[in-house]
Amino acid sequence: MRALSGWIVAALALALSPGAIDAESREADPNHLIKRDKTVMGTVVSVMIWHDDDTKAATAIKDVFDEFERLEALMTSWTDDSVVARINATAGTGKWAKVDEETLLVTQKALEVSRLTEGAFDISVGAFHNLWKFGSNQDGTIPSEADVSERAKLVGYKRIKVNAKKKSVRLGKEGMRITLGGIAKGYTVDRAVKILHEADFADFIIQAGGDLYVSGKKGSRQWIVGIRDPRGDRATPFAITTIENMTFSTSGDYERSLIKDGVRYHHILDPTTGKPAMQCRSVTVMAKDAISADGLSTALFVMGVENGMKLVEKLDDVEAVFVDASNKVHTSSGLKDKLRVLSPPTDGI
Repeated sequence: MRALSGWIVAALALALSPGAIDAESREADPNHLIKRDKTVMGTVVSVMIWHDDDTKAATAIKDVFDEFERLEALMTSWTDDSVVARINATAGTGKWAKVDEETLLVTQKALEVSRLTEGAFDISVGAFHNLWKFGSNQDGTIPSEADVSERAKLVGYKRIKVNAKKKSVRLGKEGMRITLGGIAKGYTVDRAVKILHEADFADFIIQAGGDLYVSGKKGSRQWIVGIRDPRGDRATPFAITTIENMTFSTSGDYERSLIKDGVRYHHILDPTTGKPAMQCRSVTVMAKDAISADGLSTALFVMGVENGMKLVEKLDDVEAVFVDASNKVHTSSGLKDKLRVLSPPTDGI
């Protein structure tokens, strides 16, 4: 599940407020921050636990990293032996690909988000695999209109069929290709949260690129998270908020992108055009579970502020912050009194 796969959103868009943890760790408290990082699913996964037992925490964190690696092996579209590869190999043949229960669940959730957003989120954008080149295979070229149009004919979530009873998936057109990269990290974060809760940890943060879950508190204080400035320094948020037992997911146009002839091209593709979505610079979603936030942040980025905010205001337990293409910040009603804007986002291409 490499970071440059299709429209995968793996941007490091969320950061702890500078100094918040260091100051807390100096308090006379047996609990302290225990942190480990590992690169998996094409991004840096960070686990931070507020606890007094380093050994117990280290064991649980290893279990979390093992879970990330297990699910990456199942759902990556970058190897020939994953379950997703098995699905893609049968595209257009009329055959059903047998899948495991978890890949089935993530595929079903992806289709649910597709229907909810009228196709703004669509895992069949895997058809653009290796056409747009961002990340480590970036070569500065922009694909031709003809090539983009040809691949776009293979996109359409309605051609993805699921047989839940038989745990099978079928792609209806030859050449179709799915990618779960825009939602699988969210599912894995949810799984990691369950692992830590079952190990009796209540206070922790799990971050996988742009997907972050915050559980409990750090001592007597709530955790503070920040939303990255899309055109600013990686470590400097433009806004912060306190959060507890919720997830944040950010989709941004800045991590895997290139600027050519004054235009920024990036990895978040509009399924209807096959081109980078241009209505936003970043969208951050707060929700109860990471899989929903992961899929919705991408969809809302594609939809833009007007249509995206209308959807957010209709959904329970979902809030969002948009930075639009003009660099204006838009905050949903449930976050207006909770989000503290430190400074306007930096302007630029």
